[in-house]
Amino acid sequence: MKQTARTIDQLGAIIRRERKKQGLTQASLGEKVGLRQATISKLEAGEPGTQIRTVLDTIAALGLEIVIDERRQGAADDIENVF
Repeated sequence: MKQTARTIDQLGAIIRRERKKQGLTQASLGEKVGLRQATISKLEAGEPGTQIRTVLDTIAALGLEIVIDERRQGAADDIENVF
C-alpha cells in the first residue's frame, strides 16, 4: 500500500503502524536495526535531529522504501490519504 509522508510526524506514524502490523516491539525493531529502543521511540514520535541513515535503516528493516515524487496539490478530501 502506497503511503505519503510530508512531515517527520507522518513518517514516524507510518513506521509505527508498519512495526505494529509486523508484530514488532520498539525494542525488537531496534535490535534488527542496531539501535536502542529509545531511538525508535524518538523516530516514531517525529522528534527532530534523527539522522537520515537511521530513517533509511529502519524502513529497510521493515521492508519499506522511500520514493521521491513531485508534491501534488490535492483537494481537501485527499488529506485522508496522507494518514
